[in-house]
Amino acid sequence: MMTLSQILPFAAVSLGMVLTPGPNMIYLISRSLCQGKRAGFTSLTGVALGFMFYMLCAALGITALVMAVPLAYDALRFAGAAYLLWMAWQAIFGGKSPFEVRELQPDSPRRLFTMGLLTNLLNPKAAVLYLTLLPQFIRPELGNVLGQSLTLGFTQIAISMLVNGLIIFAAGSIAAFLAQRPVWQKAQRWLMGTVLAGLAVRMVVDSKR
Repeated sequence: MMTLSQILPFAAVSLGMVLTPGPNMIYLISRSLCQGKRAGFTSLTGVALGFMFYMLCAALGITALVMAVPLAYDALRFAGAAYLLWMAWQAIFGGKSPFEVRELQPDSPRRLFTMGLLTNLLNPKAAVLYLTLLPQFIRPELGNVLGQSLTLGFTQIAISMLVNGLIIFAAGSIAAFLAQRPVWQKAQRWLMGTVLAGLAVRMVVDSKR
């Protein structure tokens, strides 16, 4: 059975990832600003299905990896730390704010769902999260690697859906607030960058892995 010492650190990583601007956030916010909250939540259901796909693929693959090459966890740990550092750099220095208003043509609910799904399936952040970050929070000595993988996967999905749902609901208000306060945009970038960099360092120096 998994412990809070496994789940809480992974939940912190998942929270940092979902709060860092990426393809999913940009698409969901853009749809919410241009077509309303309902369109944003319809798109979010497609994003959720994409996470489910990655979770199942990763869970089955991680189980096979533990059985075949246990030492591969070190490689995954360092790869995950490197990716978090890259995300930290992007959060601070890369791109524009996802809350910047963009003009988009209205889409049907079916297309909104499909685009949400495709945006997540083609999102490298989602793939790397499951392939390099999730494995280092699994403890093979506790047994039932598949169960641990699914537990962590559902934890990530729940956090992503909750945070993205709140962002969709408040997208208009946040966009208006940040448009008038550029200093807050910069502060948000530095906060997220610092959190992600700290998580990366923790992964490298964690002697328990």
